[in-house]
Amino acid sequence: MTLLLLAGMALAGVAVALALRSVAFAGIRKRETLAQINAYGFEGRALVAAPSRSLKDRLDVLAAALGTPFVGSMRPEKREELRRLVRGSGHYQLSVETLVGYRVLAATALPALWLWLAAASGSLDVRVVAVIGLGGAVGWIAPTFFLKRQVAKRIHEVDLEMPELVDLLVTTVEAGVGFAASLQLVARRIEGALGQELRLALQEQAMGITIEEALENMLARVDSVSVRAFVQAIVQGQTLGVPIGKILRDLATEMRKIRRQKAEERAQKTPTKILFPLVVFILPALFIVALGGPIIGLIHQLGAAGG
Repeated sequence: MTLLLLAGMALAGVAVALALRSVAFAGIRKRETLAQINAYGFEGRALVAAPSRSLKDRLDVLAAALGTPFVGSMRPEKREELRRLVRGSGHYQLSVETLVGYRVLAATALPALWLWLAAASGSLDVRVVAVIGLGGAVGWIAPTFFLKRQVAKRIHEVDLEMPELVDLLVTTVEAGVGFAASLQLVARRIEGALGQELRLALQEQAMGITIEEALENMLARVDSVSVRAFVQAIVQGQTLGVPIGKILRDLATEMRKIRRQKAEERAQKTPTKILFPLVVFILPALFIVALGGPIIGLIHQLGAAGG
């Protein structure tokens, strides 16, 4: 019974965390579009009506209010770690205070509901309290766990797309286009996490910083091997005056080596990953098929001999 309660509490905590995450991160595109419209000056009452505050906005306000005291008591290193986690996951509209607030909601809402149900049914005991505490811990950990999964997924996507980016840059640069213009051309045609990061870096450059600083900021957001090699090669080439075409061609070869090494690393991990389903699911079925008949026959023979 205790194991069922633990499993149910964990699954319920994951479900609540996923629901809060979907509510927290939905409608980002709509807010960005409205912000662009306001930036161009079309925010008059006759043109754009003031949108009513949705449930998601109210949850954001509540989460930010709950998270602000916790963030204020955190160490600066912890706040910076959460800030890097949010940036690396691609949710640039999410603040650290809102993230911590959603963690507080996930850690308190479900255990409070479970405690109320247990008290109403009269089944409140030590085991139920322990399960409720475990659910609170799961709710506190789940939001950052999913953000870390998104960070790993984005890094993997960027590593896969980086060789194609370098090939496109080589083609455009050798055709006579400057590096900054080539980066702008390529950024319009690349989708996914890498395209998003490139467009953000170009927006930072348009605000007045150099392309090298914008690329270093991109490296701070997406700290992967391929992005680090790309940024370091470009910065060193711009600093030392090496032709950018030669740098990009050498970098394309290096990127393919990195991607091949990652593929080989994933292939070497396959036997270890398949060990768990082999032991848990396949071997018991084989034992049942191979030994089930003889064991049943032996039981019948022993029963007949004893009778």
